[in-house]
Parts: sequence; C-alpha cells; structure tokens
Amino acid sequence: QVQLVESGGGLVQAGGSLRLSCAASGRTFRGSTMGWFRQAPGKEREFVAFIGWWGDTYYADSVKGRFTISRDNAKNTVYLQMNSLTPEDTAVYYCAADPTGPASGPDYNYWGQGTQVTVSS
Repeated sequence: QVQLVESGGGLVQAGGSLRLSCAASGRTFRGSTMGWFRQAPGKEREFVAFIGWWGDTYYADSVKGRFTISRDNAKNTVYLQMNSLTPEDTAVYYCAADPTGPASGPDYNYWGQGTQVTVSS
C-alpha cells in the first residue's frame, strides 16, 4: 500500500520558518515528480511547488523566493522549507506524487493526509 506521510507542521509566528517533510512508503517514486499543495479554510486546494526526479523545481508566485522544495531520492522523501511565513500561508499542506497531468495541476495519483500550518500575526 502506497503511503505519503507529511510531518513538520505546526504553529509559528509571522516571519518564522517551518520545514515540512513527506515520506513515501509502499513503492519507490523513482522518476516521479512530487509536489506540495495547500488548502486554506474556505478556499480551494492550490499548487505550491513541485520537484522533478532530477531536481528541477517550479513554484507558485505566492511562495517564490520564500519556499524551497527539495528531495532525497535515497530516502524517498520530499521537503518544503518555508521561510518568511505570513498569516496568508496558513493552510493544510499536502504532499502529492506521480502526476497524471501538468505537475502544477491537481491530478496526482497519490496524496498524503495533510499537515496543518498556522501562522500567527
């Protein structure tokens, strides 16, 4: 059974940092792109960033320059370093793997359960 398990969420003050992790188990995602999405209360899930197998990255404009996505292929794990957080970053953050369409879109084969990030002002 394939599982993506996020961790690292929590409560942080504005201007602070958090590092999210997403550990994949049940299969290797060799060659697969992995992404991060988020969903704020009352809003639709939105794209945050993705990273290809060879480390190519792409970010939403709202997080560019503040967030960094990376991966450790040996550990089957993807990370999201989030700096200069603002209350607008408050959301449940989801990890996703193996897109079936554009990697910035919502069509992925596998999703994690999400981890809450709350940024206080």
